[in-house]
Amino acid sequence: MAVLDERPRPHPQMLPEQFEALAAAAAREADGLRLEFIGGRLWVKAVPDGLHRTIIMRLIRQCLQQAPALDLHTGQGLRIETYRKGRARPDGALAPTAHFARAGEWAAPDGVLMTVEVTSHDHDTNQRDRVEKPRAFAESGIPVYLLIDREADEVTVYSEPVDGSYQERHSAAFGKTVALPDPVGITLDTEPLKVWSTTAQGAST
Repeated sequence: MAVLDERPRPHPQMLPEQFEALAAAAAREADGLRLEFIGGRLWVKAVPDGLHRTIIMRLIRQCLQQAPALDLHTGQGLRIETYRKGRARPDGALAPTAHFARAGEWAAPDGVLMTVEVTSHDHDTNQRDRVEKPRAFAESGIPVYLLIDREADEVTVYSEPVDGSYQERHSAAFGKTVALPDPVGITLDTEPLKVWSTTAQGAST
């Protein structure tokens, strides 16, 4: 039996409409600045580095090869969290081709099959990507959440959202083959992630 998520949640810092105005102003003033509103809090996403962008491009190619009727949309804002009326801009949102053709900056999550996040090296990553977003995406009914964790060198797949939480959570080290469950039905080859991660760590020492 699923257990309702009864964890205390902070009082929202602002109304969703106020956040949208703030996010639009920030985007105009600072190139690459991405704001999100999750769990009643304002979050600032780090500007993607080269490896972050490379991983996303690799995912896009794998999705196109195995599921040509689906697109991994980057940068699309989503209205999430029924309770908090949050706003998220995941690194990727998998949906049928042209699904967002008539969507505005912040689209409804209906029809989104999977959201993707690639961790960045910022102090908010743990709370935002590993705690708040699994809850928010599950509450929004998004079937699969894929987290590519560059700090842990592993891929985590969350699935089966019920009553605001994912019932299934499976992690695999970089280098393993990862099967994404239905309705995604894509198999990921994560061997390049292992190579890139090792290369990046060597370059930083």
